[in-house]
Amino acid sequence: MEKLSVGLGERSYQILISPHGFVGLCEELHRIEFPGKVVIVTNTTVFPLYGPSVRQLLEESGYDVEQIIVEDGESYKNAETLNTIYTRLIELGCDRHSGIIALGGGVVGDMAGYAAATFLRGVPFVQIPTTVLAQVDSSVGGKTAINHPLGKNLIGAFYQPRAVFINVATLATLDQRNVLAGIAEVIKYGVMFDETFFFWLEEHVEPLLSLDTEALAYAIRRSCELKAEVVAADERESSVRAVLNYGHTFGHAVEQLSGYGTVLHGEAVAIGMLVAAKVSKQMGLCQDADVERLSRLLGAFGFATQPPLFSLEEYLAAMGRDKKVHSGILRFIVNVGMGESRIVSLEDPESVFKSVLG
Repeated sequence: MEKLSVGLGERSYQILISPHGFVGLCEELHRIEFPGKVVIVTNTTVFPLYGPSVRQLLEESGYDVEQIIVEDGESYKNAETLNTIYTRLIELGCDRHSGIIALGGGVVGDMAGYAAATFLRGVPFVQIPTTVLAQVDSSVGGKTAINHPLGKNLIGAFYQPRAVFINVATLATLDQRNVLAGIAEVIKYGVMFDETFFFWLEEHVEPLLSLDTEALAYAIRRSCELKAEVVAADERESSVRAVLNYGHTFGHAVEQLSGYGTVLHGEAVAIGMLVAAKVSKQMGLCQDADVERLSRLLGAFGFATQPPLFSLEEYLAAMGRDKKVHSGILRFIVNVGMGESRIVSLEDPESVFKSVLG
């Protein structure tokens, strides 16, 4: 098992990466003195696959275990589902000495994390991510949120988990589309921070598509390393952490306009990354070759990179509600060549995106 640390002083925690199985989970819970009463929050897809085995492990280690099972899908990441979680926590008699374990993908992790952040003003929680996207991105860093009909992740809190336990073997039960959705976030790290990693991805398309355990474990570990460094430097996204949103400003607009769940988050991010690279080229921060290189890699993984046919006005309105808008000015993330990034202010986004979107 590999271990990485997210350095946040007293709130530091470990990311544990296991190639197979949940062995070591209970030992870590004991080490961090996690509460004895545990509620597993999961969904209708993940529970039959892993819920019983995780629950059995916990109970054999002496934990009092309950579970809350929600519907699966981005369209359920909303206030109604969150309120269902609160209601069950109250009905189960949970108090501040109870703990929540998020077992599932990014939607489960975000909602369970936000419930943990706000129930009784905060109870401990642990992430057990079961998708590529959640393992490399959403489970690490403490961003928790629900969606609003007018925008993605607009209601949430920064609330760090006590630990993140990644079982790479859970990816074997993912369908190809959801594997790819997570790979988009992996590609993002290469573009933003590490050209050598980007080159490695170019050389390992087939192993990753075939869910080769060794290739996946390396991609997950390197992605977590890069994110952990950024989170430790800027936990609440006041400066450098914002670059992790590369591809997300336009991608979130795609998700919201398409109807949550129609275009998966990673699919929307893939579209958003290529749009961002074209903006970067327009600003003279990268070359045609960089844009083409990104486009080739996205294509090799089977991503559609053409934005859905919404009007420029609709895209601008959606991006105008982005969390990175400051005093009416859109702060946008662009790549500088390959392996570096920058936050730029788009004072006239209409002209920028009119040119990029054609």
